[in-house]
Amino acid sequence: MPNYELVLIISPEVADEDMPNVITKLSELIKKNDGSVDEVNQWGRKKLTYPIKRCAEGNYVLAKLKLKPASTKELDANLRLSGEVLRHLLVKLMD
Repeated sequence: MPNYELVLIISPEVADEDMPNVITKLSELIKKNDGSVDEVNQWGRKKLTYPIKRCAEGNYVLAKLKLKPASTKELDANLRLSGEVLRHLLVKLMD
């Protein structure tokens, strides 16, 4: 399975204490799509360059994962529908 990097900007309305729950839900979503999460790095709360959905800041999270290429569309759709995720970027890593 190919390696991917997923960068998420989580809404500032999600409390810092609830971030582990959001990351757990993300891991379960990836596992449901026959993938695996190798590493998760929380970059913390940062100010955004421009407002996104009326938010001036967001919690940044970087996840390194393995996923089947066919499952990326479903993951993308689920992240778009999530009210907690302001923006996301999924990048395939070259081996």
